[in-house]
Amino acid sequence: MIRVYTQLAQGQRWLQQYQGHPPVLACILGFTATGLIPGISAAGATPSDREYTAIADAEFLVNGVTSKPQYPLPPLTAGASPVLISRAVVEALDIPIYLFNAGLLHPLAVPAIDLGGVPAKCVTSGNALPLNTVKQLFEQGVKWGQQLAIAADGYLIISECVVGGTTTALSVLTGLGIDAVGKVNSSHPNCNHTQKWDVVQIGLRKWAEREMGRDLSSIIPSPHHPITSSSSVDPLRLVAAVGDPMQIVAAGMAIAASCRCGVLLAGGTQMLAVYALAEALASRASLMNQYSLAWQPEQVVVGTTRWVAEDSTGDTVGLARKIGTVPLLATELSFATSCYPQLQAYEQGYVKEGVGAGGCAIAAYLYRGWSQIQLLQAIESLVERCCQS
Repeated sequence: MIRVYTQLAQGQRWLQQYQGHPPVLACILGFTATGLIPGISAAGATPSDREYTAIADAEFLVNGVTSKPQYPLPPLTAGASPVLISRAVVEALDIPIYLFNAGLLHPLAVPAIDLGGVPAKCVTSGNALPLNTVKQLFEQGVKWGQQLAIAADGYLIISECVVGGTTTALSVLTGLGIDAVGKVNSSHPNCNHTQKWDVVQIGLRKWAEREMGRDLSSIIPSPHHPITSSSSVDPLRLVAAVGDPMQIVAAGMAIAASCRCGVLLAGGTQMLAVYALAEALASRASLMNQYSLAWQPEQVVVGTTRWVAEDSTGDTVGLARKIGTVPLLATELSFATSCYPQLQAYEQGYVKEGVGAGGCAIAAYLYRGWSQIQLLQAIESLVERCCQS
């Protein structure tokens, strides 16, 4: 039910260490105006729908099926929201949920921990978030990482919901000097690499011109010759320029929690970017000393779905290898035999991942030894209740 794609020995050790242990789920919600660019994401049929995707997913994650949700799950181009997978697992396994608002456009319909963030401007602005806000969100991530590590008997699942987040992930990865072009994923069946890269180039160029104080308009950032490098870039300033509010919270949370417990970064491209960001932050000795942190990367894995890991229109495994020593895990969950076309759409490349779906599926096997059949039955039962409500 779980396959390890990179850093096999480390990934297997992590799985053995936390087998049978109950997880705690943190879900970090954020918004970037990048998600409103026409065609950038399929996580909501229209830009207007995408304003509410995270809000609707959060409501369903916490409340499950209700007769009159304040924000029903938004219509997708095809397929069903990945929160159905996450909810099926947390409901059946009684996994504690901690919901965090890192910066949303609209108020939530369910209780959440407000981290004092703001929605990010579009990546193309090169000025996505105020630097002070990024620093505050990092501090909040550290604080809650320390607290949740104490609450977790075994490991902490860190998940996200940010529409347009694979584009901000590409921005941050490129800014860190990692060749991620053509390797990221998306909610589209065929990843829109050209559109994403066009957006990223604009944002990074604007940031470089402003940050370096000279005209770089003639320079097009290249993954082989990035305008920044992992050794020179300030990761906090990078997120402020082209990131989203979830990323810095998740990175701070992962670093802090790794000191005391296992960490499962639940997602694909977005969580690989969070891992790379955490490594960049951890390399800053002054920052780690300021918060008395000691990054423990052997405690951290990235866990996603097979649909992401084996997406032929991206290269998640190659991206993980570019980042370095990150173990990439994936659930082998399949919807090929599902009686619901909304779920079968995942096998055609739609949706793929989100709201910690892959991480929760991994936890179902790791904690309770669920089989493919048990997991599929739990998800289909939830879909059936949704159809009847």
